[in-house]
Amino acid sequence: MRKKVTALLGALCLVTIAACGGSDTATTEETTADTMATTDTMAAEAGVSLAGICPDTITFQTDWNPESEHGFLYNMVGEGYEVDAAGVRVTGALISKGQDTGVKIQVRSGGPAVGFSSPTSLMYQDPDIFLAFVSTDGAVQDSGEFPTMTVVAPFNINPQIIMWDPATYPNVKTIADLKATGAKVRYFGGAAYMEYFTANGILDAAQVDGNYDGSPANFVADGGKAAQQGFATSEPYYYEKVLTDWAKPVAYQTIHEAGWTAYAQSLGGKPDVIEANKDCLKLLVPMIQQSQVDYVTDPTRANALILDLVTQFNNGWLYDAGQAVAAVELGLSNKLIANSPDGTLGSFDMDRVTAFIATAVPVYAKIGAKMKDGITAADIVTNEFIDPTITLP
Repeated sequence: MRKKVTALLGALCLVTIAACGGSDTATTEETTADTMATTDTMAAEAGVSLAGICPDTITFQTDWNPESEHGFLYNMVGEGYEVDAAGVRVTGALISKGQDTGVKIQVRSGGPAVGFSSPTSLMYQDPDIFLAFVSTDGAVQDSGEFPTMTVVAPFNINPQIIMWDPATYPNVKTIADLKATGAKVRYFGGAAYMEYFTANGILDAAQVDGNYDGSPANFVADGGKAAQQGFATSEPYYYEKVLTDWAKPVAYQTIHEAGWTAYAQSLGGKPDVIEANKDCLKLLVPMIQQSQVDYVTDPTRANALILDLVTQFNNGWLYDAGQAVAAVELGLSNKLIANSPDGTLGSFDMDRVTAFIATAVPVYAKIGAKMKDGITAADIVTNEFIDPTITLP
């Protein structure tokens, strides 16, 4: 930024000689003030440049196929983007508030698109990945062998849910209420939150089933007798409006409300990369914050890109315009996308992280995770790069 302002001043000196050394002191001071005002305006109009400060291509690794939960990243991809269907990634100019920042952005898909490898493991395998999706629980679990530092939380609440059929279980209002029913609860095996639920008596270990594969087939075949995991931004709309074999509402509660208060859909990097790129992150993180605000305000352009990628990737992931729009609406109505308690969009509540660590460490110790001894909130998250003036209206 300093280089840009210097260049602008130099250009203005050529146009207005008095601004750079006239003989009349008063005139010089007035002209200098005018010059600085003009410079600030020109710099604002030009936008913030990341060139020479950040990597030429800033690569983000997501945790799933293209979807609206990642809209704040796709919102930063400019027109004229290039799609690599085989590599399930898109590359284009990185834009902020509609302005080209002078570098490129690459967004890589995850989840089934990469054999379910975690974003953290992919980041450790490939040094080109600058930031990846890192959840707070994952950061705790991996802190001993694969440490990360998370720098921004576009989602204040983890969208993950347990859902059930309200017609089958009309008296069930919370995840804990499912225990008395004895209903099977399907989830992706290895999820630590389920260890927490069973260890704390929220659910019975005998009723949970770690064989969920992401398909609605078993839920439909059971006629709603079993519960299963999902996303508050996805399944409620999909099951009622898209899945014709079900076509009715589901009830749900977030795992956050049930006590597993990890942040998810957050962006983090390897600690050495974060340390070496502080000047970049001071500019980039506020752009990510602003992009989430801009995206949920008007998701039209980014959703069009998401749907284009789904079509071009053609890897079995089904996602339509209705789902894309509903994801934003559900994210806002469920207060998943919301300001932190300090009023900022994207900041971490350090007290919440500290309390979560106290909850999570015993769970991970039980399953043999290699954690950092004496891990604290400051070991895994930071608000150093957050712009506190960026808020969701």
